[in-house]
Amino acid sequence: MAQARGVNSIRFNQDQSCFCVAMDSGVRIFNVEPLMEKGHLDAEQVGSVGLAEMLNRSNLLAIVGGGSHPKFPDVSVLIWDDAREGKDKLVLEFTFPKPVLAVRMRPDKLVVVLQTRLYVFSFPQNPTKLFEFDTRDNPKGICDLCPSLEKALLVFPGHKCGSLQLVDLGSAQAGTSVAPVTINAHQSEVGCLALSPPGALVASASRRGTLIRLFCTQSRARVLELRRGTDPATLYCLAFSPDSAFLSATSDKGTGHVFALRETRLNRRSALARVGPVGPVLGPYVESQWSLATFSLPGEAPAPCAFSTAGRSPRAVVAVCGDGSFHKYVFSPDGNCNREAFDVFLDICDDDDF
Repeated sequence: MAQARGVNSIRFNQDQSCFCVAMDSGVRIFNVEPLMEKGHLDAEQVGSVGLAEMLNRSNLLAIVGGGSHPKFPDVSVLIWDDAREGKDKLVLEFTFPKPVLAVRMRPDKLVVVLQTRLYVFSFPQNPTKLFEFDTRDNPKGICDLCPSLEKALLVFPGHKCGSLQLVDLGSAQAGTSVAPVTINAHQSEVGCLALSPPGALVASASRRGTLIRLFCTQSRARVLELRRGTDPATLYCLAFSPDSAFLSATSDKGTGHVFALRETRLNRRSALARVGPVGPVLGPYVESQWSLATFSLPGEAPAPCAFSTAGRSPRAVVAVCGDGSFHKYVFSPDGNCNREAFDVFLDICDDDDF
């Protein structure tokens, strides 16, 4: 199945307990476990929407116009406050010189990503522009913002090909010139990245999508290299488990991967690794850590992934696909991975407005 008609983008919230779907018919918001629609904004209210971003499980939602019949331009970010009385619930508007490609929020910051520039605002009280950063050409709006209140870390592609830029927004002074810390992560362009929930680690992959590298955000040292596969792939998503013990990745190959980050002995290795040294050509391949577990997904549609937050165990991963399907897989330390739930979230209805 290809992308479902009318689905323009899908985003999990910061604690991975909800996801919002930007559609030609407006915005729909779903709880992950149990899977249920929590609310929606219809097209009469907001038109067709290209991007939507939730702030935790609060009443605040950022939307950007897009799709087939937008009511708002794609150069504006609108903040919808459902707690506001009356019909006019659009409470803030931020307008930019170029189309908005991504929005990230946390309780004290709003980040807006354009193709070659990134803006940071104080939020939501008395929003003020704090910083702006020029970036390398970033057509996908790649960026991540740490949700932890203890670490206001922001990461985005650096000026040099394959590099990452890290900014600690908590220690930077508003209005001053900030020099981001640079990590040289890949030889080719950055294709996907994610920060761990506490902000201690950053994971990234290049546009080739074969290797995933993890770096310590404080020392900038590379701490782990993981192999998704040998054939190039477009990665849709990298996601850490809430306890940072696992990392999940999805791509256009129709396969999701789960890697162990804490107990790396659980990850698979090449059978050649037991043979001994194999020389400089095969060495990096043989020494690679392959995923602990894999699971199947529709390959043609974008598939953001997250870890289940139900119960005490993080050993369940969910993927929400652009074709309208919802998948939950449970994995075990020995690499078994079984689908526990499947649904078509677009068929789930709720009569309440958001």
